[in-house]
Amino acid sequence: MRIAQIAPLYESVPPFAYGATERVVSYLTEELVARGHDVTLYASADSATAARLVPICARGLWRDANVWDTQTHHVRQLARVIGDAQRFDVIHFHGEPLHFAWADRSPCRTLTTLHGRLLPYDHGPLFREFARVPVVSISASQRRPVPWANWQGTVHHGLPLGEFEFQPMAGAYLLFLGRMMPEKRPDLAIEIARRSGVPLKIAAKIHPGERNYFRERIEPLLQRSRAFVEYLGEVGGLVRRQLIGNARALLLPIEWDEPFGMVMIEAMACGTPVIAFRRGAVPELLEDGVNGLVVDNVDEAVQSVARIDSIERGACRRVFEHRFTAARMTDDYLTIYDTLLAQDPSDPPRAAAQLDLRLDGTRPV
Repeated sequence: MRIAQIAPLYESVPPFAYGATERVVSYLTEELVARGHDVTLYASADSATAARLVPICARGLWRDANVWDTQTHHVRQLARVIGDAQRFDVIHFHGEPLHFAWADRSPCRTLTTLHGRLLPYDHGPLFREFARVPVVSISASQRRPVPWANWQGTVHHGLPLGEFEFQPMAGAYLLFLGRMMPEKRPDLAIEIARRSGVPLKIAAKIHPGERNYFRERIEPLLQRSRAFVEYLGEVGGLVRRQLIGNARALLLPIEWDEPFGMVMIEAMACGTPVIAFRRGAVPELLEDGVNGLVVDNVDEAVQSVARIDSIERGACRRVFEHRFTAARMTDDYLTIYDTLLAQDPSDPPRAAAQLDLRLDGTRPV
């Protein structure tokens, strides 16, 4: 199959550190190539892939100090894709929906994985206007605000089996990993660690728009909590993998409906259990008492830290191997590609057979 993968240009594929979407694109692309498909990746020039790379910009836009308007680069990327469209059987988009106005006129099949939060007021009219554009959700929770979109299925993210090494022994610290944004509540992670009496390591990227939040809200907490909180900044590569694997537990005290949460399955792959608030996709990804503990507030999170050692780290790894591998993710996408290719272009929207998930993350029989 001739497949184009269209990555966001914010980070390289794969990213150095933070960048869940680009990481997923990388895992999918490399797995497709390994299976013998003819894959072309449209991404930044500093990307590394076994596929054919079409470079759009010199480096990930968030790491280029000269870049101010990121949209102009994505428009150029779309123009390149449109010019090459006849070469492909399927074009798989992973970024902003700039292509929706063209997708229905594409000479080949298109598919769009929506990686972010969906808002009825903003995305509702978009999906009504472009009702024929095939889309995929990354969790059942994500699609809930806009159930009328042309959903082809829900595909949970996956990781290569060997990407993260299983660590059977728990470390002595809690971990907060991700992005320094208000909705992820790093301040609550600090409070949970303080009240639990367990040291906390924070490894988080600070985007330009979140610097004031960090300076005004988080930095003072870090200053007062030096005795038990270590702030590491943004980390990547081996350091990041070891940090996750050696943690006693990953804290995810989110206060927004996060559509997936890649760090949760990275923790599972290492055997590290997760303590997470019951928001967004958390109940889909975590089997409470098996690979983590699902809580509703800080008090419950503090109690969960005290009993986190009851979670078997081997069970966390087994859940990962059963549900969240790159091979399973690729199988799901290939099923959707095949269904789209077999579909008559004149069929009404949502004619494709869907790959859906129950809220517990299992597929209906």
